[in-house]
Amino acid sequence: MDDIDELLSIRAAELYYEENKTQEEIGHALQLTRWKVGRLLTQAKEQGFIRIEILHARARRLPLERRLRDERGLADAVVVSRAGVRSPEELQERVAQAAADYLTALRPVPRTLGVSWGRTLFDVSQHLRTGWASGLNVVQINGGVSLNRRAGTAAATAVAIAHKGGGSATLLPSPAILERLETKVAIESDRVVAGVIDLARSADAFLFSAGAADHRSVHVESGYLSEADVDLLVQKGAVGDVVGRYVDAQGDIVDPSLDARTVGLTLDRLRQAALAIAVTSGESKHAVTDAVVRSGLCTVLVTDEETALHLLDG
Repeated sequence: MDDIDELLSIRAAELYYEENKTQEEIGHALQLTRWKVGRLLTQAKEQGFIRIEILHARARRLPLERRLRDERGLADAVVVSRAGVRSPEELQERVAQAAADYLTALRPVPRTLGVSWGRTLFDVSQHLRTGWASGLNVVQINGGVSLNRRAGTAAATAVAIAHKGGGSATLLPSPAILERLETKVAIESDRVVAGVIDLARSADAFLFSAGAADHRSVHVESGYLSEADVDLLVQKGAVGDVVGRYVDAQGDIVDPSLDARTVGLTLDRLRQAALAIAVTSGESKHAVTDAVVRSGLCTVLVTDEETALHLLDG
């Protein structure tokens, strides 16, 4: 592009985007054909003279989604804009809404959806509209019974998703992590618990989030782990947890003894799934999100644009 065309491209872009002129009006003003105006606008985009940003809470970053599919091997990706976000909580709400939108648009709708729990998935359940699916069966894929104020979150998430999807929920009546291995073995041998885990293994699709390995973890808040426990896991290389199982940057289990006391679906089952949707947001989850994608734990990622850029360029 020579200097004259560059100046004409800029002028055409100004008239088109800032003055709302039609290409025909621009051609008349600049004494150019309508075809030439169209070409100048295309050149302006190609040269980076124009940046279009859609400022809406449900806007998506389609070029980043395309790169995640092409460069990180995902079947699909949803990347939301951070424009106008003022807090991590607001960003999480935006990503949860995007996940709810993605679930609503799924075709065919899964017969059985396996779901984990936590703050992010609870938000997803709240953003789903009633009637988003019909006859959906939801099964909880990891234990979530606790004795403090987090109690009920796991059940509430599964029940809300199922109720709004016109179906029923099957809950896993167990804590996420047991203190003693023999207790965990006994619980998973119980006929009811074993039946729920078998149903979880056979789900058509899975929906889960990932937690950072820090003191704000829901596992600390729920009383399963102490802050010192988390510090020790970090020393062993943990970057976060997926369905209650702590992994390193490669997606490998960092503490086999802890993992053996964790109730629910194994990570190998997620890796085998035809549809496994991970929902994450925020800088604190960059490392664990990278581990999830790197190790094939999800086929679909719903996240924010900074996390996407970390995965692509970090």
